[in-house]
Amino acid sequence: MITTVLAFLLTLGVLIVIHEYGHYRVAVACGVKVLRFSVGFGQVLWKRELGKDRTEFVLCALPLGGYVRMLDEREAPVVPSEQSRAFNRQPLLRRAAIVAAGPLANLILAVVLFGAAYWIGVDEPKAVLGPPVPATIAERAGLRAGDWVRAVAPASGDAADWQDVGSMTDLRWEITQAAMRRQALMLQVSDRDGRGSRTLRLDLSGIESRAVDGQLMKTIGLPGPFSEPVLGEIKAAGPAERAGLKKGDRVVAIDGRPVADAQTLREAIRGAVRDGSTSAQAWRIERNGQSLEIAITPRPAQDGNGPSVGRIDAFVGAPAEMVTVRHGPIDGLWLGAVRTWEVSVLTVKMLGRMLIGEASIKNLSGPLTIADYAGQSVQQGLPYYLGFLALVSVSLGVLNLLPLPMLDGGHLMYYIFEGVTGRPPSDVWLARLQRGGLAVLMLMMSVALYNDVARLLGLH
Repeated sequence: MITTVLAFLLTLGVLIVIHEYGHYRVAVACGVKVLRFSVGFGQVLWKRELGKDRTEFVLCALPLGGYVRMLDEREAPVVPSEQSRAFNRQPLLRRAAIVAAGPLANLILAVVLFGAAYWIGVDEPKAVLGPPVPATIAERAGLRAGDWVRAVAPASGDAADWQDVGSMTDLRWEITQAAMRRQALMLQVSDRDGRGSRTLRLDLSGIESRAVDGQLMKTIGLPGPFSEPVLGEIKAAGPAERAGLKKGDRVVAIDGRPVADAQTLREAIRGAVRDGSTSAQAWRIERNGQSLEIAITPRPAQDGNGPSVGRIDAFVGAPAEMVTVRHGPIDGLWLGAVRTWEVSVLTVKMLGRMLIGEASIKNLSGPLTIADYAGQSVQQGLPYYLGFLALVSVSLGVLNLLPLPMLDGGHLMYYIFEGVTGRPPSDVWLARLQRGGLAVLMLMMSVALYNDVARLLGLH
């Protein structure tokens, strides 16, 4: 809990400081006097005056945002000697640059963070697939348990469009982008040892936009990476121990049917209990190079609110095979820029589809989800936290560029109007737009918070 809170506060602190520093740095470069640089709102906890302009740098009690206050005649009278340094007196392009600098700083930060994660190297599951769910897109494509996806390409592309797949994370990303475009994806696969290369067509044209979410891989029929059907820790006095099973046993067959992977093994164990009655199973296992026959009767256990399923009280499945994804300084930074661009485009597309009802608003996340993911990524290691921080930084940059009043994008919208018409929007319209923008933002925040609570309670 403490780790999660500290990781969340660090995430907010870094992103807010970088965002506001973008505004501050460009304002100073444009000759605008900055009165205050604030991280947070409300009660001032710490304050210091720095620079020739004696700019106040403050830390406030509520760390959910920040602001840069500049000299501006619309907020307070300005002495004639400093009027040239007021924000409202600056040419249109300078004002636009100052406003756009905050979101752009977040996007630049994301490039660096993604690049740093690539430089350090991230251990990720190898793109070896578990068993596809029957009657799904993955099974119809011809995928099998143990298939190693080596490369992907758009179905409409040519040989030059093939992209190597470094890990399961890369594969998920390519599938998500293809599903967003509703296009088929070509997969170059082999067995786990790299033999028997095949080219398959994964048809994603029928995927609805609402299905492009955290459950997309399950919708397609790919629930997770391949895992060997090996037993882990055995609980005392459970069915597995009573049957004589041991940690490290590899299950080869159950009742004469081959067991290719851990998911197949789990399903067989769960299926031993049907309509309240339990069936004994004949297992063939491998232990220290020897083949053994073992009889086991899984015990019935309640599966949430559903019917009872079989349990053997043992950890089932070996950890997925991992690969280290690492790149050099130039390649890492380039890939960081590419990933930032791709995530930005995907975010805009998703927001647009939520707006027209083609995507579920359940995809909106709030501070509770961010805090949860921050804590999880910190526990996984520095590269994972940097990648998480980069994703949130992209989201913050893109969201602030939306043409909504009260956001940076809303101010840029005013400047576009001024550039086209030669005059700024009237005070009456500004007031109306501010009220409307506030209502939209409050609605988005409410939906995001509801989604957070629903996820925590298991309602989503």
